[in-house]
Amino acid sequence: MSLNLSIWIASLLALALTAVLLLLMLRHADRLPLDHPNARSLHSRPTPRIGGLALIPALLVAVLVTTRDSTVLYLMAAVTGLFLLSALDDRRGLPVTLRFGGHILAAAGATVLFDLGFAGGIVVLLSIAWMTNLYNFMDGANGLAGGMAVCGFATYAIATRDVNLAILASAVAAAALGFLFFNFDPARVFLGDAGAIPLGFLAGVLGIWGIVRDDWPIWFPLLVFAPFVLDASVTLLRRVFRREPFWQAHREHYYQRMVRMGWTHRRLAGFEYLLMFLTAAWALTLLFLPHQFQWAGVAGWCAIYAALMNAIDRRWSRWAV
Repeated sequence: MSLNLSIWIASLLALALTAVLLLLMLRHADRLPLDHPNARSLHSRPTPRIGGLALIPALLVAVLVTTRDSTVLYLMAAVTGLFLLSALDDRRGLPVTLRFGGHILAAAGATVLFDLGFAGGIVVLLSIAWMTNLYNFMDGANGLAGGMAVCGFATYAIATRDVNLAILASAVAAAALGFLFFNFDPARVFLGDAGAIPLGFLAGVLGIWGIVRDDWPIWFPLLVFAPFVLDASVTLLRRVFRREPFWQAHREHYYQRMVRMGWTHRRLAGFEYLLMFLTAAWALTLLFLPHQFQWAGVAGWCAIYAALMNAIDRRWSRWAV
């Protein structure tokens, strides 16, 4: 099977299966697990959190049909474990230690693939574990997580020279697009931990995979997923410095503040999609520039994000008075 054909088959299967599974599940809406409004919610009515229950199985089928690569199969086993753990958490609620323990175990299993030594392995393990949870933190507005998955994983697929990484990344992007049809405002379904946790895990692992293969520099996955990485990281650090219980649910992320200050979910999604597209396009462009210009380009985008965050902080300080 040729590379192009494999990518197309994986993408179309993932897209179609996600959409079909969601349509079938929505026919039995009265039996579905619901996401009830809570301390970090931006929605006001219970909504089925079944996106992951369609997206991840569809992804598994699409990938298994198109590749038998041992690394991909290993990662799919880890994704399946995270999916099952998170689906149980969506249904019944699990202790934080059990959930985070599962995330660390999956991250450690993925780290073994890269053989980076003890110090490098610790950094990679923590990076994957953080990305796994980061994605879940940022899954709080209609269309946000799905849009980031479409843009981020499609960028991975474009940039990589590895056939199997391209197949997997393309399938993830396509499955996320199938979910996004049902999640864009007004959302009929939410992603749930069963979708957000595996997506964050794959965003981290595939980013490391590309670095190890020398497909892209270390800054590339961070810049591609910058709309999520910077919002979640800066918000966490702020809460730590303020000695706030950062592990508890909250509504202090920048995207949450924007909605609370009056932005609609559609306006927020449009703004975030523009940032995602521009950041991803710039990241791809930088790959063709000399090393010193690459870091200058990354610094430029960091300055842009710093200015945007400062503007939101200033407006928030006036609005919250």
